[in-house]
Amino acid sequence: MPSLDIVSEVESAEILNATNNAARELTTRFDFRGVDASITLANDVVTIKAEADFQCQQLLDIFSTQLVKRKIDPMVMEYDSKAMHSGKAFSLNVSFKQGIAADISKKLVKLIKDKKLKVQAQIQGDEVRVSGKKRDDLQAVMATVRESKLGQPFQFKNFRD
Repeated sequence: MPSLDIVSEVESAEILNATNNAARELTTRFDFRGVDASITLANDVVTIKAEADFQCQQLLDIFSTQLVKRKIDPMVMEYDSKAMHSGKAFSLNVSFKQGIAADISKKLVKLIKDKKLKVQAQIQGDEVRVSGKKRDDLQAVMATVRESKLGQPFQFKNFRD
């Protein structure tokens, strides 16, 4: 019986690469010349520091552009809308959504059941397993999930017959 797992995860290596590329771009930007600004990664949290709030937002845009280049959807980022001010610097901590939260997985299962396909969806921890008799039904589920606007990107793995 064919099945697949719907997950939401981000590779740490790709986050590291995006952080390094953004830091490299920061050194070449004319508008950041002479400005104390940095982008660092520690424990899967990216810290963006700059002298002003708008500079933090610019660095966030640079970082999200680098994420897109690494084929990571920027919707996985979680951060405050305003940078925190401490001393002379503003800082912004960016964390990443890993796994599917319980309420989102329930919405996902409901979305799949509303399509009235001959598949079964069940929640297994932070992923959703979908199984059915036909591959075409599973591919229809994949298309439905891609179209859904649930606030985070989903990947499909273990697609097997």
